[in-house]
Order: sequence, then C-alpha cells, then structure tokens
Amino acid sequence: MKPGTKLYSITKMKCPRCCQGDLFETGSFSFVAPFKMNDHCPVCQQNFMPEPGFYYGAMFLSYIGTGFFALFFLMFFNWVLDWSMTASIIALLLTFGLLFVWIFRIARSLWLSLNVSYDPEAGKKS
Repeated sequence: MKPGTKLYSITKMKCPRCCQGDLFETGSFSFVAPFKMNDHCPVCQQNFMPEPGFYYGAMFLSYIGTGFFALFFLMFFNWVLDWSMTASIIALLLTFGLLFVWIFRIARSLWLSLNVSYDPEAGKKS
C-alpha cells in the first residue's frame, strides 16, 4: 500500500486528501476518547465534518459489514469447528466487544475516502 491510494488512507485512517494527517486523535485500539475525531486535517486542513449527519452513510457501511462478518463467523464456528450455537454467539459478542471502536473508525474512514479525492499537492501547501 502506497500513500495516495484509497486503501492506504482507509486502513491507516489518514486524511484521504493528503494521506498524511490522522483522522482520529488516539490509536485504533485506544479506549480513551475512542470516538473523538479531528475536525480538520492537521496537515492540509481538509474538513472532516463537512455537514451535519455526514457520517450517517458510514453507519450503513458498518451495519452491512458487521452483518456479513457475523453471518460468516457463526457459520464457520458452528459448521466447520462444530461449536454449539451458544458458544459461537458468545465468541462473536466477545470479538465485537474488542473490535467495536475499530469498526466504527474504519467505517468513518471508508465513508470519508469515498467522498474526498486525493490531492498530491495538498500535503505540500502547509
């Protein structure tokens, strides 16, 4: 993954415009202010909150992604590993309990990257 690609900005949770500034103030698995997002990119000043309700679409991406993940997770643990459905659901809930902050952040990163284009000159202007 190289800076300047959508995949880079989504997975590294960087500004999709300059691929340098962080979207969130803390690390991905930090439970200190886990939902606190920067208002602007610290490098290129891209607005991360362009309008009220902007991240409403990210909620749908998160819902669809976690739904399919849960389905395949339960099928794998129940059918392939032959766990009981109760044990599979408990394992799923524990997995989501550990990953809920990361899922929230990756959905927002994806949504912002879908709506903002990369500008190689953006990081040089500051």
